[in-house]
Amino acid sequence: MITTNCHTHTYRCKHAQGDADDYCRAALSQGLLTLGFSDHAPLPDGRWPSVRMAMNELEGYCQAVATARQDFPGLSILLGLECEYIPEYAGVYRDLFLGTHAMDYLVGGAHWYPHRGEWTALYGTPMDGPMLRDYVDYLIAGMQSGLFAFIAHPDLFGVCYRLWDAEAKACSKALLMAAADLHMPLEINGYGLRKPMVESADGQRYKYPWLPFWEMAATYGVKAVLSSDAHEPEDVATGLLETAAIAQRYGLEVVLNPVARAPASKAP
Repeated sequence: MITTNCHTHTYRCKHAQGDADDYCRAALSQGLLTLGFSDHAPLPDGRWPSVRMAMNELEGYCQAVATARQDFPGLSILLGLECEYIPEYAGVYRDLFLGTHAMDYLVGGAHWYPHRGEWTALYGTPMDGPMLRDYVDYLIAGMQSGLFAFIAHPDLFGVCYRLWDAEAKACSKALLMAAADLHMPLEINGYGLRKPMVESADGQRYKYPWLPFWEMAATYGVKAVLSSDAHEPEDVATGLLETAAIAQRYGLEVVLNPVARAPASKAP
């Protein structure tokens, strides 16, 4: 049984429901022992406001998690954020999030990536080979930053890159080799299992997890993190058994407590 989920959102990201206490109550009812909150990080310039909290909500978020720690002593509760890697804000992540607010961990998650000098959204933007290469380069830079305990849904490119072709294989290889070299765990994300499947030349498949990616991950010795990516309290443990089955299918080693390595993310 999987008893840890370190990918949990709250209403503050504007596309989830419930607050920390709602998720903690659900976590206990579903048999979890450790629950990590990783809502989408606020950014100093306020970009992408429709899918993340504002800076003035950060204090309330931290307080909600602190209160939950008091109210739910039977649950190990961790405080974190899911962050796009933005190099000019590395100091904010390190000094404010990990420093001032003493967060337990940060998660790297790419929903946008730089391409030809512009930030490009994964959702709603068809991806070609050069775009996929830029996405992978961006994820690797995030891993190299030393800020993150693990990388969320690295195969999210499957949302808009539909073929497991030579380009997908080459880019995945580069990403997986970097993760192995950096000892960076990668997340098998359960949220994708709750979304509509997509049609591809290979038939219907999940947008993510993209199974050929994880089969390749095993060949490079990459370690996996299992998460529900909960956006509603009732889903706080949804998908954990299925993601565990994917890891078992391909012989992937699972990191049961990815936050145990998070102190390394505080390095300058």
